[in-house]
Amino acid sequence: MADLSIGEVAERTGLSVHALRFYERQGLLPFTVRRGSDGRRRYSEDDLGWMTVVLNLRASGMPLAGIRRYAELVRAGSGNEAERLDLLREQRERVATQLADLNACMDLITYKVKIYEDIVATDH
Repeated sequence: MADLSIGEVAERTGLSVHALRFYERQGLLPFTVRRGSDGRRRYSEDDLGWMTVVLNLRASGMPLAGIRRYAELVRAGSGNEAERLDLLREQRERVATQLADLNACMDLITYKVKIYEDIVATDH
């Protein structure tokens, strides 16, 4: 099992060391960050995998409270899968709505680009 420093996790995730500490303080991790004999944070590959989950949930717009709740459920262990499923389904619906909105924006922009490309092409 890998034993990664906070700096290595920061480098591999693209998060700052400050952000990693913030995520820990906010309860966004379903695990307790281990400490080495020197008192420094140590992470495993599994911990790094969870950070990927957190990053994806944040990138999808999930509020910190939602991620915190999901982490709490994971930390509690089995028996709450239905609640985890509900949280993820709600987020999936929010993302689907965002995608539909962005696709509508893209359609409009594509339409406008085509208009201006035609104008520019005829001016030459």
